[in-house]
Amino acid sequence: MDLSRKRDRERLKVRHDPYWQRLGKGAALGFRRGADTWLARFRGRDGRQQFQALGEALEYDEAKRRAEEWMGQLGRTAVRSVKRATVREALEAYLTDLRRHGRADAARDAEWRFKSTVYEDAIANAPLESVTRDDFLEWRDRLIEGRKPRSVNRQVRAVVAALNRALDLGYVGHAAAWRLKALADDVEEDGETAVFLNPEQRKGIIAAASSHCAAFLRGLELTGARPKELAAATAADFDGKRLRLAHRKGRPPKLRVRHVVLSAEGRDFFTARTADRLSAAAIFTEDGKQPWRRHIWAREIRAAIEAHNKHARGKARIPPGASAYSFRHARISELLQVHGIDPLTVAVQTGTSIAMIERAYLRFIPSALQEKLAQVKDSA
Repeated sequence: MDLSRKRDRERLKVRHDPYWQRLGKGAALGFRRGADTWLARFRGRDGRQQFQALGEALEYDEAKRRAEEWMGQLGRTAVRSVKRATVREALEAYLTDLRRHGRADAARDAEWRFKSTVYEDAIANAPLESVTRDDFLEWRDRLIEGRKPRSVNRQVRAVVAALNRALDLGYVGHAAAWRLKALADDVEEDGETAVFLNPEQRKGIIAAASSHCAAFLRGLELTGARPKELAAATAADFDGKRLRLAHRKGRPPKLRVRHVVLSAEGRDFFTARTADRLSAAAIFTEDGKQPWRRHIWAREIRAAIEAHNKHARGKARIPPGASAYSFRHARISELLQVHGIDPLTVAVQTGTSIAMIERAYLRFIPSALQEKLAQVKDSA
Protein backbone atom coordinates (compact mmCIF):
# COMPACT_ATOMS: atom_id res chain seq x y z
CA MET A 1 0.00 0.00 0.00
CA ASP A 2 1.35 3.40 -1.02
CA LEU A 3 -0.12 6.26 1.01
CA SER A 4 1.88 8.76 -0.99
CA ARG A 5 -0.58 8.49 -3.90
CA LYS A 6 -3.76 10.45 -3.38
CA ARG A 7 -5.69 8.23 -5.81
CA ASP A 8 -4.75 5.15 -3.80
CA ARG A 9 -5.81 6.80 -0.52
CA GLU A 10 -9.21 7.68 -1.97
CA ARG A 11 -9.78 4.02 -2.86
CA LEU A 12 -9.24 2.85 0.72
CA LYS A 13 -12.22 1.53 2.65
CA VAL A 14 -13.57 3.91 5.29
CA ARG A 15 -12.81 2.53 8.74
CA HIS A 16 -11.89 3.64 12.24
CA ASP A 17 -8.45 1.99 12.31
CA PRO A 18 -5.79 3.82 10.30
CA TYR A 19 -3.82 2.38 7.42
CA TRP A 20 -0.10 2.27 8.18
CA GLN A 21 2.96 2.73 6.02
CA ARG A 22 6.38 1.84 7.44
CA LEU A 23 8.93 4.68 7.51
CA GLY A 24 11.70 2.90 9.35
CA LYS A 25 12.41 0.60 12.27
CA GLY A 26 9.67 1.17 14.84
CA ALA A 27 8.30 4.13 12.85
CA ALA A 28 5.17 4.36 10.73
CA LEU A 29 2.91 6.94 9.12
CA GLY A 30 -0.83 6.38 9.39
CA PHE A 31 -3.85 7.56 7.39
CA ARG A 32 -7.43 7.25 8.65
CA ARG A 33 -9.89 7.09 5.77
CA GLY A 34 -13.17 8.90 6.24
CA ALA A 35 -11.88 11.72 8.40
CA ASP A 36 -8.81 11.76 6.14
CA THR A 37 -6.49 12.52 9.03
CA TRP A 38 -2.85 11.62 9.48
CA LEU A 39 -1.00 10.29 12.50
CA ALA A 40 2.41 8.89 13.37
CA ARG A 41 3.47 5.85 15.40
CA PHE A 42 6.82 5.32 17.09
CA ARG A 43 8.15 2.44 19.20
CA GLY A 44 10.76 3.50 21.77
CA ARG A 45 13.62 1.56 23.33
CA ASP A 46 11.31 0.35 26.08
CA GLY A 47 9.01 -1.29 23.51
CA ARG A 48 6.12 1.08 24.14
CA GLN A 49 4.33 2.56 21.17
CA GLN A 50 3.46 6.24 21.09
CA PHE A 51 1.12 8.04 18.75
CA GLN A 52 0.93 11.61 17.51
CA ALA A 53 -1.93 13.25 15.58
CA LEU A 54 -0.52 15.20 12.63
CA GLY A 55 -3.61 16.98 11.33
CA GLU A 56 -6.06 16.73 8.48
CA ALA A 57 -6.29 18.00 4.90
CA LEU A 58 -2.55 17.47 4.51
CA GLU A 59 -0.64 16.31 1.50
CA TYR A 60 1.50 13.22 1.98
CA ASP A 61 4.81 15.07 1.90
CA GLU A 62 3.73 17.47 4.66
CA ALA A 63 2.32 14.64 6.79
CA LYS A 64 5.55 12.67 6.38
CA ARG A 65 7.65 15.74 7.27
CA ARG A 66 5.67 16.32 10.49
CA ALA A 67 5.90 12.66 11.41
CA GLU A 68 9.66 12.56 10.89
CA GLU A 69 10.14 15.75 12.89
CA TRP A 70 8.18 14.31 15.82
CA MET A 71 9.97 10.97 15.64
CA GLY A 72 13.29 12.76 15.45
CA GLN A 73 12.60 14.38 18.80
CA LEU A 74 11.75 11.03 20.37
CA GLY A 75 14.73 9.29 18.85
CA ARG A 76 17.23 11.87 20.09
CA THR A 77 16.23 11.65 23.74
CA ALA A 78 18.81 10.19 26.14
CA VAL A 79 16.21 8.54 28.36
CA ARG A 80 14.69 5.08 28.08
CA SER A 81 11.21 6.38 27.23
CA VAL A 82 9.90 9.82 26.45
CA LYS A 83 7.29 11.59 28.52
CA ARG A 84 4.37 13.61 27.20
CA ALA A 85 2.99 16.08 29.68
CA THR A 86 1.65 19.55 30.28
CA VAL A 87 3.81 22.61 30.86
CA ARG A 88 3.05 22.43 34.57
CA GLU A 89 4.01 18.76 34.82
CA ALA A 90 7.30 19.48 33.03
CA LEU A 91 8.07 22.29 35.49
CA GLU A 92 7.28 20.03 38.43
CA ALA A 93 9.63 17.41 37.00
CA TYR A 94 12.35 20.06 37.01
CA LEU A 95 11.65 20.83 40.67
CA THR A 96 11.88 17.14 41.52
CA ASP A 97 15.20 16.95 39.68
CA LEU A 98 16.57 19.90 41.67
CA ARG A 99 15.62 18.26 44.96
CA ARG A 100 17.11 14.96 43.80
CA HIS A 101 20.43 16.74 43.38
CA GLY A 102 20.28 18.34 46.82
CA ARG A 103 19.30 21.81 45.62
CA ALA A 104 16.34 22.33 47.93
CA ASP A 105 16.76 26.11 48.15
CA ALA A 106 16.85 26.48 44.37
CA ALA A 107 13.76 24.28 44.09
CA ARG A 108 11.90 26.34 46.68
CA ASP A 109 12.73 29.60 44.90
CA ALA A 110 11.78 28.19 41.48
CA GLU A 111 8.53 26.73 42.80
CA TRP A 112 7.54 30.13 44.17
CA ARG A 113 8.16 31.69 40.74
CA PHE A 114 6.17 29.00 38.94
CA LYS A 115 3.24 29.32 41.32
CA SER A 116 3.07 33.09 40.87
CA THR A 117 3.59 33.20 37.10
CA VAL A 118 2.60 29.88 35.49
CA TYR A 119 0.41 27.57 37.54
CA GLU A 120 -2.62 29.91 37.55
CA ASP A 121 -2.19 30.77 33.86
CA ALA A 122 -3.83 28.99 30.95
CA ILE A 123 -0.47 27.88 29.59
CA ALA A 124 0.07 25.60 32.59
CA ASN A 125 -2.35 22.98 31.26
CA ALA A 126 -1.19 23.16 27.65
CA PRO A 127 0.61 20.06 26.30
CA LEU A 128 4.33 20.84 26.26
CA GLU A 129 4.82 19.24 22.85
CA SER A 130 2.19 21.43 21.18
CA VAL A 131 2.75 24.87 22.70
CA THR A 132 4.08 27.44 20.27
CA ARG A 133 6.14 30.60 20.41
CA ASP A 134 2.89 32.57 20.17
CA ASP A 135 1.58 30.78 23.25
CA PHE A 136 4.65 31.80 25.24
CA LEU A 137 4.60 35.35 23.89
CA GLU A 138 0.97 35.70 24.97
CA TRP A 139 1.85 34.27 28.40
CA ARG A 140 4.65 36.78 28.78
CA ASP A 141 2.31 39.59 27.72
CA ARG A 142 0.02 38.63 30.58
CA LEU A 143 2.98 38.79 32.98
CA ILE A 144 3.87 42.34 31.98
CA GLU A 145 0.84 43.88 33.66
CA GLY A 146 1.99 45.24 37.00
CA ARG A 147 5.61 44.13 36.50
CA LYS A 148 8.70 45.82 35.16
CA PRO A 149 10.48 44.36 32.11
CA ARG A 150 13.46 43.39 34.25
CA SER A 151 11.21 41.39 36.57
CA VAL A 152 9.40 39.74 33.66
CA ASN A 153 12.72 38.75 32.06
CA ARG A 154 13.81 37.17 35.34
CA GLN A 155 10.62 35.10 35.57
CA VAL A 156 10.85 34.02 31.94
CA ARG A 157 14.47 32.93 32.35
CA ALA A 158 13.48 30.68 35.25
CA VAL A 159 10.77 28.99 33.19
CA VAL A 160 13.03 28.61 30.14
CA ALA A 161 15.76 26.96 32.22
CA ALA A 162 13.24 24.57 33.72
CA LEU A 163 11.71 23.55 30.39
CA ASN A 164 15.13 23.07 28.80
CA ARG A 165 16.00 20.73 31.65
CA ALA A 166 12.67 18.94 31.17
CA LEU A 167 13.73 18.10 27.60
CA ASP A 168 16.89 16.50 29.00
CA LEU A 169 14.69 14.49 31.35
CA GLY A 170 12.79 13.04 28.40
CA TYR A 171 9.80 15.34 28.07
CA VAL A 172 8.67 16.07 24.52
CA GLY A 173 8.63 19.71 23.46
CA HIS A 174 10.15 22.31 21.16
CA ALA A 175 12.78 24.54 22.78
CA ALA A 176 12.28 27.12 20.04
CA ALA A 177 8.78 27.77 21.37
CA TRP A 178 9.99 29.26 24.64
CA ARG A 179 13.23 30.80 23.36
CA LEU A 180 12.05 34.42 23.62
CA LYS A 181 14.09 37.56 23.09
CA ALA A 182 14.36 39.49 26.35
CA LEU A 183 12.25 42.58 26.83
CA ALA A 184 14.07 45.89 26.69
CA ASP A 185 14.87 46.99 30.24
CA ASP A 186 13.25 50.11 31.63
CA VAL A 187 16.51 52.07 31.93
CA GLU A 188 16.35 55.84 31.89
CA GLU A 189 18.87 57.96 30.00
CA ASP A 190 21.02 58.48 33.06
CA GLY A 191 21.16 54.73 33.69
CA GLU A 192 19.04 54.93 36.84
CA THR A 193 16.64 52.04 37.41
CA ALA A 194 16.52 51.53 41.17
CA VAL A 195 13.87 52.93 43.51
CA PHE A 196 15.48 54.96 46.30
CA LEU A 197 13.72 55.70 49.56
CA ASN A 198 14.54 58.67 51.77
CA PRO A 199 14.80 58.23 55.58
CA GLU A 200 11.20 59.33 56.16
CA GLN A 201 9.87 56.87 53.61
CA ARG A 202 11.90 54.02 55.07
CA LYS A 203 10.74 54.91 58.56
CA GLY A 204 7.13 54.87 57.33
CA ILE A 205 7.44 51.39 55.83
CA ILE A 206 9.12 50.01 58.95
CA ALA A 207 6.42 51.50 61.15
CA ALA A 208 3.68 49.89 59.04
CA ALA A 209 5.37 46.48 58.88
CA SER A 210 4.98 43.54 61.24
CA SER A 211 7.58 43.30 64.01
CA HIS A 212 9.60 40.57 62.27
CA CYS A 213 9.49 42.37 58.93
CA ALA A 214 10.38 45.69 60.55
CA ALA A 215 13.49 44.17 62.13
CA PHE A 216 14.53 42.67 58.79
CA LEU A 217 14.14 46.02 57.01
CA ARG A 218 16.09 47.79 59.72
CA GLY A 219 18.90 45.27 59.25
CA LEU A 220 18.93 46.02 55.52
CA GLU A 221 19.00 49.73 56.25
CA LEU A 222 22.02 49.43 58.54
CA THR A 223 24.07 47.11 56.31
CA GLY A 224 23.11 47.73 52.69
CA ALA A 225 22.98 43.96 52.32
CA ARG A 226 21.14 42.05 49.65
CA PRO A 227 17.92 40.75 51.19
CA LYS A 228 18.81 37.13 50.42
CA GLU A 229 22.24 37.26 52.07
CA LEU A 230 20.91 39.02 55.18
CA ALA A 231 18.13 36.44 55.46
CA ALA A 232 20.82 33.72 55.51
CA ALA A 233 22.92 35.38 58.23
CA THR A 234 23.19 33.54 61.56
CA ALA A 235 24.14 34.69 65.04
CA ALA A 236 27.65 33.28 64.49
CA ASP A 237 28.13 35.72 61.60
CA PHE A 238 28.14 38.70 63.99
CA ASP A 239 31.37 39.14 65.95
CA GLY A 240 30.36 42.24 67.90
CA LYS A 241 31.76 44.70 65.37
CA ARG A 242 31.28 43.23 61.92
CA LEU A 243 28.68 41.12 60.16
CA ARG A 244 29.75 38.32 57.86
CA LEU A 245 27.67 38.13 54.67
CA ALA A 246 27.98 35.89 51.64
CA HIS A 247 26.45 35.58 48.21
CA ARG A 248 27.09 33.60 45.05
CA LYS A 249 28.05 35.33 41.84
CA GLY A 250 29.43 34.44 38.44
CA ARG A 251 29.20 31.43 36.15
CA PRO A 252 29.78 28.99 37.65
CA PRO A 253 28.66 30.74 40.82
CA LYS A 254 31.34 31.21 43.46
CA LEU A 255 30.72 31.98 47.11
CA ARG A 256 31.89 35.51 47.87
CA VAL A 257 32.28 36.42 51.53
CA ARG A 258 32.72 39.88 53.01
CA HIS A 259 32.61 41.43 56.48
CA VAL A 260 30.50 44.57 56.84
CA VAL A 261 31.84 47.08 59.34
CA LEU A 262 28.90 48.35 61.39
CA SER A 263 28.27 51.76 62.89
CA ALA A 264 27.76 52.10 66.64
CA GLU A 265 24.01 52.04 66.02
CA GLY A 266 24.40 48.95 63.88
CA ARG A 267 26.49 47.18 66.50
CA ASP A 268 23.87 47.87 69.17
CA PHE A 269 21.10 46.63 66.89
CA PHE A 270 22.81 43.35 66.01
CA THR A 271 23.96 42.79 69.57
CA ALA A 272 20.33 42.91 70.67
CA ARG A 273 19.24 40.68 67.78
CA THR A 274 21.79 37.95 68.53
CA ALA A 275 21.54 37.96 72.32
CA ASP A 276 20.61 34.52 73.70
CA ARG A 277 20.56 32.95 70.24
CA LEU A 278 22.36 29.77 69.31
CA SER A 279 25.23 30.36 66.92
CA ALA A 280 23.45 28.56 64.07
CA ALA A 281 20.17 30.40 64.59
CA ALA A 282 19.03 32.87 61.94
CA ILE A 283 19.27 36.51 62.99
CA PHE A 284 16.03 37.36 61.17
CA THR A 285 12.97 35.13 60.87
CA GLU A 286 9.46 35.29 59.49
CA ASP A 287 7.78 34.24 62.71
CA GLY A 288 10.48 33.67 65.31
CA LYS A 289 11.49 30.28 63.87
CA GLN A 290 11.38 30.09 60.06
CA PRO A 291 14.19 31.98 58.26
CA TRP A 292 12.92 34.50 55.75
CA ARG A 293 11.91 33.28 52.29
CA ARG A 294 11.87 35.60 49.30
CA HIS A 295 8.16 35.40 48.52
CA ILE A 296 7.24 35.96 52.17
CA TRP A 297 9.31 39.10 52.69
CA ALA A 298 8.10 40.44 49.30
CA ARG A 299 4.49 39.87 50.36
CA GLU A 300 4.95 41.50 53.76
CA ILE A 301 6.77 44.53 52.36
CA ARG A 302 4.05 45.08 49.77
CA ALA A 303 1.47 44.94 52.56
CA ALA A 304 3.45 47.45 54.64
CA ILE A 305 3.77 49.82 51.68
CA GLU A 306 0.05 49.62 50.96
CA ALA A 307 -0.75 50.29 54.61
CA HIS A 308 1.60 53.27 54.69
CA ASN A 309 0.31 54.77 51.43
CA LYS A 310 -3.30 54.72 52.63
CA HIS A 311 -2.51 57.68 54.86
CA ALA A 312 0.62 59.18 53.27
CA ARG A 313 0.49 62.22 51.03
CA GLY A 314 2.90 63.85 48.60
CA LYS A 315 6.57 62.96 48.97
CA ALA A 316 5.79 60.75 51.96
CA ARG A 317 4.12 58.21 49.68
CA ILE A 318 6.16 55.20 48.66
CA PRO A 319 6.78 55.13 44.88
CA PRO A 320 5.78 52.14 42.72
CA GLY A 321 8.41 49.46 42.45
CA ALA A 322 9.81 49.90 45.97
CA SER A 323 10.98 46.66 47.54
CA ALA A 324 13.43 45.22 50.05
CA TYR A 325 16.18 46.04 47.57
CA SER A 326 15.28 49.73 47.89
CA PHE A 327 16.78 49.69 51.39
CA ARG A 328 20.08 48.46 49.92
CA HIS A 329 19.99 51.16 47.23
CA ALA A 330 19.30 53.81 49.85
CA ARG A 331 22.21 52.67 52.01
CA ILE A 332 24.67 52.74 49.12
CA SER A 333 23.53 56.16 47.89
CA GLU A 334 23.70 57.67 51.39
CA LEU A 335 27.16 56.25 52.06
CA LEU A 336 28.28 58.02 48.89
CA GLN A 337 26.36 61.25 49.16
CA VAL A 338 25.60 61.94 52.82
CA HIS A 339 28.57 60.33 54.51
CA GLY A 340 31.10 61.04 51.75
CA ILE A 341 32.63 57.55 51.74
CA ASP A 342 34.70 56.79 48.66
CA PRO A 343 33.17 54.43 46.04
CA LEU A 344 35.83 51.74 46.50
CA THR A 345 35.08 51.38 50.21
CA VAL A 346 31.35 51.39 49.53
CA ALA A 347 31.81 48.67 46.90
CA VAL A 348 33.77 46.48 49.33
CA GLN A 349 31.28 47.00 52.17
CA THR A 350 28.19 46.27 50.08
CA GLY A 351 29.60 43.49 47.90
CA THR A 352 29.24 45.26 44.58
CA SER A 353 31.70 46.68 42.04
CA ILE A 354 32.99 50.11 41.10
CA ALA A 355 31.48 49.62 37.65
CA MET A 356 28.06 48.97 39.14
CA ILE A 357 28.34 51.99 41.42
CA GLU A 358 29.30 54.17 38.47
CA ARG A 359 26.40 52.87 36.44
CA ALA A 360 23.69 52.94 39.10
CA TYR A 361 24.77 55.53 41.67
CA LEU A 362 26.97 58.06 39.89
CA ARG A 363 24.15 60.56 39.79
CA PHE A 364 24.39 60.89 43.57
CA ILE A 365 28.10 61.65 43.65
CA PRO A 366 28.28 64.98 41.74
CA SER A 367 25.96 66.90 44.07
CA ALA A 368 28.03 65.89 47.11
CA LEU A 369 31.24 66.78 45.31
CA GLN A 370 29.87 70.15 44.25
CA GLU A 371 29.12 71.05 47.84
CA LYS A 372 32.63 70.05 48.91
CA LEU A 373 34.29 71.83 46.00
CA ALA A 374 32.38 75.01 46.79
CA GLN A 375 34.16 75.09 50.13
CA VAL A 376 37.62 74.74 48.61
CA LYS A 377 39.66 77.91 48.43
CA ASP A 378 42.24 77.60 45.70
CA SER A 379 45.38 79.61 46.12
CA ALA A 380 45.77 82.48 43.68
